[in-house]
Amino acid sequence: MTEQSAPHIARPRILVLGVCAGKPGDRPFRIMEIDGQVVAEARTVTDVLETAAAYGIVIHDLDDPDVVRWVGGDKYTWTLH
Repeated sequence: MTEQSAPHIARPRILVLGVCAGKPGDRPFRIMEIDGQVVAEARTVTDVLETAAAYGIVIHDLDDPDVVRWVGGDKYTWTLH
């Protein structure tokens, strides 16, 4: 009998959630998590890179789903629709 195991689903260390409006007059932002902990409000892709670097993570490819997962848009999504 062959034993089947569940497929391994990679969980990236960095998760960037969908765009939030914040308070009126504030720029939209995206919540950023590292290792499951909320660490920042990112307003640009540069914020994501700088925050990751502050936690010792160097991102070479923002499109690599094993490194960063974008929820509710991609690295170009920074405004509400």
